Amino acid sequence: MRALLCKAYGPPSSLKVEEVETPIPGVGEIAIEVEACGVNFPDTLTILGQDQYHPPLPFSPGGEYAGTVVALGQGVEEFAVGDRVLTGTVWGGMREVAVAPVRNSYKIPANMDFLTASVFLCAYGTAYHCLVDRARLQPGETMAVLGASGGVGSALIQVGKILGARVIACASTDEKLAYCTGLGADDVVNYTKEDLKTRLKELTGGGGVDVCCDPVGSDYSEAGLRATGWGGRFMVLGFTAGSIPKIPTNLPLLKGNSIMGVFWSTSTRKQPEQNRANTQRLLEFYQQGKLKPSVYKTYPLEDAPKALQDVLERKVQGKISILIGRTQPK
Repeated sequence: MRALLCKAYGPPSSLKVEEVETPIPGVGEIAIEVEACGVNFPDTLTILGQDQYHPPLPFSPGGEYAGTVVALGQGVEEFAVGDRVLTGTVWGGMREVAVAPVRNSYKIPANMDFLTASVFLCAYGTAYHCLVDRARLQPGETMAVLGASGGVGSALIQVGKILGARVIACASTDEKLAYCTGLGADDVVNYTKEDLKTRLKELTGGGGVDVCCDPVGSDYSEAGLRATGWGGRFMVLGFTAGSIPKIPTNLPLLKGNSIMGVFWSTSTRKQPEQNRANTQRLLEFYQQGKLKPSVYKTYPLEDAPKALQDVLERKVQGKISILIGRTQPK
């Protein structure tokens, strides 16, 4: 079987597709014939050796994927061979057959295709965990999303609207903001043309936003924190800009607000029952037509390094996916 391999930490261009042995599932695991594998920013950090997780070399990147169960490990009763599943594993998905733990795997709803399933879990899981478990977002509150056109940003917009919030999308180009408006954002801010803090204050009548979600970690982070109102919550979701901002700690004191970390992948292990309940709720939202994952582009397995580079350079709106199966995702 074919697999994209990372043999030494480095840029996407160092990855190669090679023939490898088909894996055998262990206790509590299933083997999945992968149809499509979503691409996320943490995938780029993993191959660069900059993530919190350091899988043993060689490994295949790809932390979320969808396909068909082809083998069961010992003790597995939740799935049967032939089941359509989506799963999250941090790495290992960019290959024709991958092994996943049952605890992180879910049956795909009848009205969801493989391509959609491959980009569903991480972005929406992160967004829901951020807004419900951490920020405790309430109906009628106002939230701002930095880097709003990215995978997590676009999920935050949709989940925020489902939860009854007013959503202000913030991004670097008018094209990206038009995409956010199409997802349901109520207002938009181009922070390369407008002062972010000033504009968010204007849009909230001077009161500031209740929640500011930051998956970017850029020079705009401090402005986003300053734009929160009294008792606001500033949510740290990642650093796709490549640097970790330094925040003046007097700001939470003066504004009576909170800075909260959002680390969805670790929460899935620390709070597995809550994560499964969250995911089932998200799948229900999809079945009800409330969530509409957007796939910006697809790539064959051989072009997966290009896909990872596009994510690294922030050239993607929404999500992208690697098509791996022998047939078109269905």
